Amino acid sequence: MGTIMLEGMEFFSFHGCFKEEQVIGTRFIVDLNIEVDTSVSETSDLLRDTTDYVGLYRCVKKEMDQKSHLLEHVAKRIMDAIRLEFPAINVIDLKIAKINPPMGGKMQQVCFKSRWKK
Repeated sequence: MGTIMLEGMEFFSFHGCFKEEQVIGTRFIVDLNIEVDTSVSETSDLLRDTTDYVGLYRCVKKEMDQKSHLLEHVAKRIMDAIRLEFPAINVIDLKIAKINPPMGGKMQQVCFKSRWKK
């Protein structure tokens, strides 16, 4: 079993409950960790025997490009897309951070973290 981590993926997206957020947009940082059996690829050194990092990134990007009101909703869509494309994955840990959220005061970020386990 191994863990593949895509950390600090940055997107400019239009998620939020306020109308302005869905028009102006803001930056988001996404961290994705997956657990999968890597025993074959550890020996073979072949891409076909592992979970393709580029494919994981594309799943995240596709869902980040679609507007949502809630980070919880975006996270579920990302995890569903990854599970559909990569059924061998055993665990998905996902964190989505909205940078400089409109909270009426200074704040670095708000985050939503979710876990799915087979």
